[in-house]
Amino acid sequence: MSDPAAEPEPEVAAPLDEQPAPGRRARERVIRIIAGMLLAYIVLAYALTPLLWRLYLHRHPALDDVPGITETGTGIPGDPLNIALVGTRADVESVMQAAGWFSADQLGLRSDLKIAADTVLERPYAEAPVSSLYLFGRKEDLAFEKPVGDNPRQRNHVRFWECEKRDDDGRPCWIGSATFDERVGLSHTTGQITHHVAADIDTERDHLVDDLQHTGRIVQTYALPNFHAVHEGRNGGGDPWHTDGALRVCVLAPPK
Repeated sequence: MSDPAAEPEPEVAAPLDEQPAPGRRARERVIRIIAGMLLAYIVLAYALTPLLWRLYLHRHPALDDVPGITETGTGIPGDPLNIALVGTRADVESVMQAAGWFSADQLGLRSDLKIAADTVLERPYAEAPVSSLYLFGRKEDLAFEKPVGDNPRQRNHVRFWECEKRDDDGRPCWIGSATFDERVGLSHTTGQITHHVAADIDTERDHLVDDLQHTGRIVQTYALPNFHAVHEGRNGGGDPWHTDGALRVCVLAPPK
């Protein structure tokens, strides 16, 4: 006769109301999947992708040895460099036009007389020329400007120089100096009539990047910190400038 105490007690099933319902288990699985996807998105979008773009931009050989300051024709330090575009010449010209910036006219007697008359009469001159600055031993390759209302004394403008080195895709880097002309006056260094630029060159740099981003044709933009070791100085006209030291880089969408 078996001992009742030695027999294992039968398992008692949990009450039906304590067991997870099939619908509840399905919802928990969906929640876990969504949470995993959200975590993967955060890691990809906010960690891996920015890191890859930083590596890409740092790899562009033109950014390794570019000087930080332009020069005037007489060798006086000019405006600081603060922006770079990666793309072909056609890409740059097209995106600047789409952003509402005009190609600057060439310097010459006719354009000089026109800008003088428009300044006196306060008439707009959207394609007014810019004075030449030099980098890599040559003056700017491209110059663009964006007028401020009907006042020719004020304008946004930028000069670009094409760098010789190409990236792995064969695309050049265009290094630029974006500044804001706030008034017309006499140069503090030469006494010549000139535009005086606003000291905060970062504001103009960021204004241009914002205009470019609104075109929808910028693949990525990134700030290279400590591009400038010196964060303040004076340009060729004697105007003071200051910066946070960063270079903003915009990669343009390749042509379709």
